[in-house]
Amino acid sequence: MDRFKQIETFVAVATRGSLSAAAQAEGVAPAVIGRRIDALEERLGVKLLVRTTRRITLTFEGSAFLEDCQRILHDFHNAEASVSLGGIKASGHLRVTAPAGFGRAHVSPLLPGFLDAHPDVTISLDLTDRLADIVNEGIDVAIRIGVLDDSSLVGVKLADNRRVVVASPAYLGRRGTPLAPSDLARHDCLTFGTYGNQARGWQFTIDGELVSMRVSGSMECNDGAVLRDWALAGRGLAWRSMWEVGEDLKAGRLVAVLEPFAAPDNAIYAVFPQRRHLPLRVRMFIDHLKNTYGNAAYWLGAA
Repeated sequence: MDRFKQIETFVAVATRGSLSAAAQAEGVAPAVIGRRIDALEERLGVKLLVRTTRRITLTFEGSAFLEDCQRILHDFHNAEASVSLGGIKASGHLRVTAPAGFGRAHVSPLLPGFLDAHPDVTISLDLTDRLADIVNEGIDVAIRIGVLDDSSLVGVKLADNRRVVVASPAYLGRRGTPLAPSDLARHDCLTFGTYGNQARGWQFTIDGELVSMRVSGSMECNDGAVLRDWALAGRGLAWRSMWEVGEDLKAGRLVAVLEPFAAPDNAIYAVFPQRRHLPLRVRMFIDHLKNTYGNAAYWLGAA
């Protein structure tokens, strides 16, 4: 019996949930599907599926085998497409998560163009400042800003990202301009609370060393856009990314302070689980982001 046909049948049964559904999709009798699964399990010497009258469930070995089989089929279909259609064709569903503010400004607007170029791909975009569990939540790509501290994940750098302390001219006129990080103790600092990377404090380079300083003020929020709005309204100092406040700085609505103490760039990454072979849709989506963010004109024109 054809080994490749056995693999196709196993994937069809596992994803459709029954022998009859797989048989109906192929136009054969359920008994034919059953014989292929039996032959595959006998050849491998392991039980892949637990079959009852009501349902089919994967064994531990079946779950592991399914992921490899799906990758094999995907690679095979891509290889055929590259020859028959003159190019590789991405397909399937893509689950993406990104920080809320960055995602609204710099991920969401790029999705229509990507889908226009890859019409067989569908996308779910989750915008949240919660640190998602990529593996257990089945996420294909997470956009993250800052240091990657999970060794089970792989990160591809998409762009540099500089953070600056900013305030409105009105606030600085009223409260004075801080000249050193230690001056922040006498200022209202608009903080991100205890959520995300900023829980460690605002970061500065002091005497050649990276230092995290805990700051405080009368207002805090776990939404960066709100902190920017408060800074524009003259309510205090905020530590924000250039992708968020660059236009405000150019327009003079905000002023950067403590620039001699600026921390190193906090890069933007595409993060995904460690895998030997990434699905084509994931690779092409990461390339789409990298090509866009790598164009200096994009950031100059970003709002």
